[in-house]
Amino acid sequence: MTRSSHTRNSRPSASDPRFSADMGGANPFLPNTHGNLIGQDGSDGGSRQAAYNSGAAEKSLRTVSADPQNDDRLSEEELRPGTLEDFIGQPTLKAQLRLFLASAQKRHVPPDHILLAGPPGLGKTTLAMIVAHELGVPIRITSGPAIQHAGDLASILSSLEEGEVLFIDEIHRLPRAAEELLYIAMEDFRVDVVVGKGPGASSIPLTLPRFTAIGATTREGMLPAPLRARFGFTAHLDFYPPSELQRLLHRSAAVLGVTMTDEAARQLSRRSRGTPRVANRLLRRVRDWSVVHNLTTIDEEAVTQALDLYQIDSDGLDRLDLAVLSAMVDSFHGGPVGLNNLAAMVGEEAETIETVSEPYLVREGFLVRTPKGRVATRKTWEHLGKQPPADDIAGLF
Repeated sequence: MTRSSHTRNSRPSASDPRFSADMGGANPFLPNTHGNLIGQDGSDGGSRQAAYNSGAAEKSLRTVSADPQNDDRLSEEELRPGTLEDFIGQPTLKAQLRLFLASAQKRHVPPDHILLAGPPGLGKTTLAMIVAHELGVPIRITSGPAIQHAGDLASILSSLEEGEVLFIDEIHRLPRAAEELLYIAMEDFRVDVVVGKGPGASSIPLTLPRFTAIGATTREGMLPAPLRARFGFTAHLDFYPPSELQRLLHRSAAVLGVTMTDEAARQLSRRSRGTPRVANRLLRRVRDWSVVHNLTTIDEEAVTQALDLYQIDSDGLDRLDLAVLSAMVDSFHGGPVGLNNLAAMVGEEAETIETVSEPYLVREGFLVRTPKGRVATRKTWEHLGKQPPADDIAGLF
């Protein structure tokens, strides 16, 4: 094999017997189901890819959970904006991204790699698709859990075209071997494929076309420093204020073909936890209520009655949240209380309390974490309609 055979246009054949289980069972020179091409016209291949990747994502059955649920898939596609102009919220990020992409287009080169960090449900996947749309290039979608071996990633990388966008959701969950392969691909646009084992192993370098990798993560701190350093643009998505959620809800209502009053949108925005995904999900549930009750317009009363049925109160707290707060107040007099004791009282796993319920309760000021345990704040007592004891620690918060 001559040196020129290492280039993209004359790389080794996919049928080469040297490439076998050494790459984790995946052929590094053929696209597999982890990397189906998704065109801007939303072809069937893209639908199959989205369905495959969604199976690796964590799911929650809570109506106010920011994790995607099974019935959200098609609806999210319908409600997803296609351009930066249509994307609501994150004004600073939009201005930065618009400048970043415009510069790359004027220089006629693919933009630097992009890292999108933030809590779930804020629009990281939507922004990745918008980037591809603004650049006028296809997007390849995969996720960290879907890539089991370095060969899975090599298969995707070796089939990319010039300027293509590779979107890796939950990038912090990539296997270590795949991370190291991605380091070289992002920086030098090449991959080194190791063939064989032991003393007879050899490395075959493959040159890759310039591409743009977009990584999305809800836990930026779990990314290795070498991987973070290879992203030329890092964007942090923030929770949405109610005013922006109202605009988003009116847009989603128009797409769904329903009429909604400003008061109804205001009520929904207050219960949406600052998260567009939750807002759209609650809107669909209220739409169901209006359809069943033959309402032509969604008003404030319809929102209240529908969400009361789903046990979501005026501050967006659901059954689990209220159970946690009630246990702290009624059984532990506001705390401090340890996580395991609290979980036992509520009847849930400690990890569920810590990862599902606590983040929102802490962010909204309903409880605080102290070295001695969780403590209910005065806001919790007031929300439950109870008066904290005069000597209670909640008075400090």
